[in-house]
Amino acid sequence: MPDISDSQAAAQFVNGYQKLRAELSKRIVGQEDVIEQVFIAMAAGGHALLEGVPGLAKTLLVKSFADAIHLTFRRIQFTPDLMPADITGTEIIQEDEQTGRRKMVFMRGPIFSQIILADEINRTPPKTQAALLEAMQERSVTVGQETFVLPRPFFVLATQNPIEQEGTYPLPEAQKDRFLFLIKVAYPTRDDEREILARTTGTAGDDIRPVLSGEDLQAAQALARRVPVPDHVTDFVLDLVRATRTTEAGVSSYVKQMVGWGAGPRASQHLILSSKVRALLRGRTHVTMDDVEALATPVLRHRLVTTFHAEAEGVTVDHIVKHLLENTKRPSGKVM
Repeated sequence: MPDISDSQAAAQFVNGYQKLRAELSKRIVGQEDVIEQVFIAMAAGGHALLEGVPGLAKTLLVKSFADAIHLTFRRIQFTPDLMPADITGTEIIQEDEQTGRRKMVFMRGPIFSQIILADEINRTPPKTQAALLEAMQERSVTVGQETFVLPRPFFVLATQNPIEQEGTYPLPEAQKDRFLFLIKVAYPTRDDEREILARTTGTAGDDIRPVLSGEDLQAAQALARRVPVPDHVTDFVLDLVRATRTTEAGVSSYVKQMVGWGAGPRASQHLILSSKVRALLRGRTHVTMDDVEALATPVLRHRLVTTFHAEAEGVTVDHIVKHLLENTKRPSGKVM
């Protein structure tokens, strides 16, 4: 995207997203909210974790995003026997053809791509899951005494199955916190499922062509960071996130009963960044309460640890976030 005025850049941003949606619709039926949230995560410079039962096209959705964006892409199938070096790469002994001397050469792994599909990420042990920690936060990989910078932009789009627990290793809290969103992929509607049947049991559909580039996404990330946030919206984000922490003064008895550990500062950062992107997609040049409220659940649902009492009562994190949204005071402020 060229360096133009904010209003023009914002219009170009929305136009790029609409082109992306049009390409994805060739392969993906419905799932409008999921598609928007994945795009928001990428435009905010973050990673996304997609959770849903088998057969809901989570992997297909990520692959389709990669096809519609001109970026390098690798899929990593996470299995119980996968090792960290299978992701990051490893050093091998190689002989120099000219001198005949042997030396250690680093062979890069699949992590050195711009879009990584971490398929069924919870099927590999914590040792291997941790191989992604540095890559997701610092956008680099350290092997031995040398650090390698990953290509930019860099995104991890992971999938996991919430119902099958045999042979799985739940992600540690530190790793879940590095995902900007935890996106729940729901069953399709009846009409959407009918369309899925028509497409997948008939003739082959159209191929997806790339409509965005890495430069487009980096320009979108830079544009989003320039979107202003009114003070009263920032106050609301702070109040909402801090209300999840049982050590804070004034926290409700409901939260103290249901939440063991609350969200950290990264939740506030991600909620602000993602709200800026959503505001742009809605044709606005500033963030509103609506943006925050719409994205609070995917930002917070993987950052709260519930208590045994909550599990016994059947209270989910989504229920807790809904309670927080209903009971957090809306600060008043001047609309920009």
